[in-house]
Amino acid sequence: MRYVSADEARQTLATILDAVQREPVVIQRRGGDAAVLVSVEEFEKLLALDVAEFNRFCDRVGKMAMSRGLTEAKLASYLKEIGV
Repeated sequence: MRYVSADEARQTLATILDAVQREPVVIQRRGGDAAVLVSVEEFEKLLALDVAEFNRFCDRVGKMAMSRGLTEAKLASYLKEIGV
């Protein structure tokens, strides 16, 4: 991972954009990490991880609900009852 100051990032944006195709670039400001630039490809992978984790969570909740007797029919009935 590469680290650059905010000033350096401003002055060498084209170079930084090339660099993020190979590795994340951390931009530092006032002595601390302020942002991380990643390629679009890497960003899409990160988004997919979030979706995958959410899907695993939904699967776990669904299995727990089924094990406690919730069915599609009961859920549909309840949602209709509350106006959803």
